[in-house]
Amino acid sequence: MPILTSHRLNRAADALVVRHFAVRPGETVVMTADPRTEAEMLDAVVGAVVRAGAKPLLAIAPQLPFQGHLADPYVSDALTAAVVASDVWFDFCFPYHAGSAAHDAAMTGGRCRYALIATARAESFERLYGNVDFGAMMKFNVALAEFLAEAAGREVRFTCPLGTDVRFTLDALKSKRLEVCDRPGMHTVPGTQAFYPVKESVRGTIVIQALFDEYHRPLRRPITIEVDGKIKGFSGGQAEDRPSFDRALRRASGTGDYGYFIHFTFGFHPGTLFTGANFIEDIRVPGSNAIGMGLPWWEPGGGENHPDGIVLDQSLWVGDEKIAEDGRFVGPAALLPLYAAMTRVL
Repeated sequence: MPILTSHRLNRAADALVVRHFAVRPGETVVMTADPRTEAEMLDAVVGAVVRAGAKPLLAIAPQLPFQGHLADPYVSDALTAAVVASDVWFDFCFPYHAGSAAHDAAMTGGRCRYALIATARAESFERLYGNVDFGAMMKFNVALAEFLAEAAGREVRFTCPLGTDVRFTLDALKSKRLEVCDRPGMHTVPGTQAFYPVKESVRGTIVIQALFDEYHRPLRRPITIEVDGKIKGFSGGQAEDRPSFDRALRRASGTGDYGYFIHFTFGFHPGTLFTGANFIEDIRVPGSNAIGMGLPWWEPGGGENHPDGIVLDQSLWVGDEKIAEDGRFVGPAALLPLYAAMTRVL
């Protein structure tokens, strides 16, 4: 029996392939997946690639145990050769290939447009790409990134109802958000915007309600992390959380201590739900903040399975300007019409 896809899933596949990545006739599109990746989603994306006149290649391998260079022993030479020779690489795997030697080779090759999708379930993919006015969301995302880029050097503060209260100096953005990903390089799913601290400047307390260290999961008890430049320690969580979080922090720091906070985010995607199972969707829920810890991926040895936590319902200030209140975007004023134009589409 043929796979039947919903109109939202087909709309999502077309948004990814045509609107976001501008796949052109004759291009080679590699899609990486693992056995957990739902065939319905892959079928929809393959169909969109074929309709665009491009040449799809689907590569399925066992689930990676780690991301970054820790994944290198599990990535085949054949896959590395394929992605280096690709025009577009849609990576549905979670953990993902970004930061691995294969990814590095594809990026330095100067041909590949890499998409870190890291989504196994069709229902999450259709919410991310199909349940939103995609053009309106991209315009807001680009404008928010430009605002944060211009704010480099200002003090940032964010809080949450469970006790988060942290301040830091805003560093330069590490990559530019593009409305259409038509240039080689690394790209991510829209609906959230990363911002980066001067890592030694981070001070305060951060309370997370979900964690991706060796697995992604909601926490039965929140974890409270204390930071004064470097991460000094953490408390809370359950018995199953503390050992894996400790291992992940020490592994990611590169020095055996707990390392630094390396990124924060602001999620604003109106079509998302908090699943507790899909990290990529959960960090795009309005008001969420994905906090990355360890050694930055842009430094030598960085990005090796760095752990991420999720703060929910954040309030956010950039300088004296309030950007969000309990998860709701409230400014700057120039961006409010773009924010209001985003709608959930069913």
